[in-house]
Amino acid sequence: MSQDDLTLTHALTSALMEGRLTDPFVFLGPHEAEGETVVRTFQPGAASVAAVQDGAPPSPLEEVAPGLFAGRLNGKGAYRLRIDWDGATQETEDPYAFGLLLGDLDLHLFMEGAHWELGQKMGAQPQTFEGVEGVGFSVWAPNARRVSVVGDFNSWDGRRHPMRLRHPAGVWELFVPRLQPGERYKYELVGAQGELLPLKADPLARMTELPPGQSSVVAPAAAFSWTDSDWMADRERRQKPDAPMSIYEVHAASWLRPDDGESPNLDWDGLADRLAPYVADLGFTHVELLPIMEHPFGGSWGYQPLSQFAPSARFGSPEGLARFVDACHRLGVGVILDWVPAHFPTDVHGLASFDGTQLYEHADPREGFHQDWNTLIFNLGRQEVQGFLIASAIYWLETFHIDGLRVDAVASMLYRDYSRQPGEWVPNVHGGRENLESIAFLRRLNETVASRCPGAVTIAEESTAWPGVSSPVAEGGLGFNYKWNMGWMHDTLSYMQRDPVYRNWHQNELTFGLLYAFTERFVLPISHDEVVHGKGSLLGKMPGDRWRQFANLRAYLAFMWAHPGKKLLFMGCELAQPTEWNHDGAIPWDLLAQPDHAGMQMLVRDLNAIYGGEAALHQSDADPEGFSWICTDAEAGVFAFRRQARGGAAPLIFAINVTPEPRQNYRIGAPAPGVWAEALNTDASRYGGGNIGNGGEVHTEPASAHGLPDSLPLTLPPLGAVLLRHQGKPA
Repeated sequence: MSQDDLTLTHALTSALMEGRLTDPFVFLGPHEAEGETVVRTFQPGAASVAAVQDGAPPSPLEEVAPGLFAGRLNGKGAYRLRIDWDGATQETEDPYAFGLLLGDLDLHLFMEGAHWELGQKMGAQPQTFEGVEGVGFSVWAPNARRVSVVGDFNSWDGRRHPMRLRHPAGVWELFVPRLQPGERYKYELVGAQGELLPLKADPLARMTELPPGQSSVVAPAAAFSWTDSDWMADRERRQKPDAPMSIYEVHAASWLRPDDGESPNLDWDGLADRLAPYVADLGFTHVELLPIMEHPFGGSWGYQPLSQFAPSARFGSPEGLARFVDACHRLGVGVILDWVPAHFPTDVHGLASFDGTQLYEHADPREGFHQDWNTLIFNLGRQEVQGFLIASAIYWLETFHIDGLRVDAVASMLYRDYSRQPGEWVPNVHGGRENLESIAFLRRLNETVASRCPGAVTIAEESTAWPGVSSPVAEGGLGFNYKWNMGWMHDTLSYMQRDPVYRNWHQNELTFGLLYAFTERFVLPISHDEVVHGKGSLLGKMPGDRWRQFANLRAYLAFMWAHPGKKLLFMGCELAQPTEWNHDGAIPWDLLAQPDHAGMQMLVRDLNAIYGGEAALHQSDADPEGFSWICTDAEAGVFAFRRQARGGAAPLIFAINVTPEPRQNYRIGAPAPGVWAEALNTDASRYGGGNIGNGGEVHTEPASAHGLPDSLPLTLPPLGAVLLRHQGKPA
């Protein structure tokens, strides 16, 4: 060996020993030298190492430096390493004898931000590679000098498994033979300035260890046997704008606590056994889960996720999530996940400064730091980051048969000055406040979901007057299927919290939503955000004594279900939980022993049944022809409107009395003459009311009212609402 070769070998040995070796494949593994194959392997702590080949005697390798073994093969072709760990023998293939792991197309699509199968290609993927079973690891870190995969399998020693950099994608890869699913791992990175970074969890991990553990876990390949083909075939019809959608929003950890005294929360199988049938029994069409992507801090309720591809280990395995979704589908219940592409937490083991630079986030804190939540904002101007997030959305929808994604904090994504003072934000290239990169991302997300996942829906939590949130991208919209109607929620709750004495001065809070109710396809949300942080419970917002609070809440829920728009109700509200939600507790299920709480639950069940059964209440949710006011009598505290479906279906009248005084013989214009049946009365005794109503049916009289030639003399219960169905002309 020449002096130059010796010097080079010494330099590479030093780099390897010190964890500075940028390209391990130039030094480790098999190399041809003078017609022979020389093998080098780094096994610190090994007593001896030999190369074993079929049909040839073992080739002992000499320890040429501490932990570095080298020698010539006795034979040709593939070999295995036989390692003696002080009496325990391990035999494995050499990671540095394998070729390139990722294909050029995978890398090209990744660089273009258009690889929608990242969850099946990158991260930690169990596979058979070049005839050998093991795990292929790959991670994006373009500015790192070195990346190693570390775990229990190599004593967390970053010198043992340094990875290969694939230029120009900036992706590091390595195949570790004979590794099995279930192994814990992280990445050890040396940053661009040569600094050793904190160990990083895998951004593309599909499993994690249970928090507060921070390691990623090699997940088995998805192999769940689904039984929901009927649901999937019919899903598109079930989620169209003219279909009934009533959503039960759930924080999975605190919906019901196990009574075994050991488990902190139900796992996926427990939720499949308890939550799924409960949702179905109450008549909700969907369950929406607060984010279940892995998150380090439980108090964030999942809204600060670090693993965009991993279901939280708090609830069990990814396969458990599949079983839960399958169980919901068998019961006719769709599953929606909250999904957070706007920001991520600053935990050092996560995405923050991932390769020593602001890779996933903006470098400028005026763009990259969210002041409200102390989180980092995704840099959606990077194609790789866009692709990473869209691939995450596709992963949940395709791998777990999720029916929809509720996209969190869209308003914060649309505006560069969101929650910022002058001088604290950076204008766009045109000098405006619109976040052009986020707009492009959201449109691309929705187009991709529509293309790849027919029938799945996306729902925007968007609280501003941004136009066209639920309009098609081709028409200049953002392309969401639905948008949360935050204005309706704020206005109507503000109205209902007022003492009835003052409500007549604020009738616009109850009626204003109808001025824009059909400008978007809306979901009416009474969500977790309305029952936390000192806001009190939904029942607690209602004024008056206990009787008035319950009556107000019953009337309000009926108003919500009769109002145009899909419905969303947070867990606990259906049984009038008296205290605000506590994520460390659970719903006080013992309340159902009390008639008024049980009556509220029964009302919600009946509202769902009527909403699903009456075409007039759901078919025209996004159609202005299906709604008209009959009266808005603020002085009397009476509001009434008509709901109408297409095709000659029976019209409905909804009337609400927001005062504590019953209204006898209150005349309301009738859209059609004849008999009107009382389909619902919130004051019915079965709901805990006083049973003031109309005796089952009412006949119109030829007396004009509210611009209509016929009218109904109604009895309207105090702080109550009635729903009337046209039965036709009397016999």
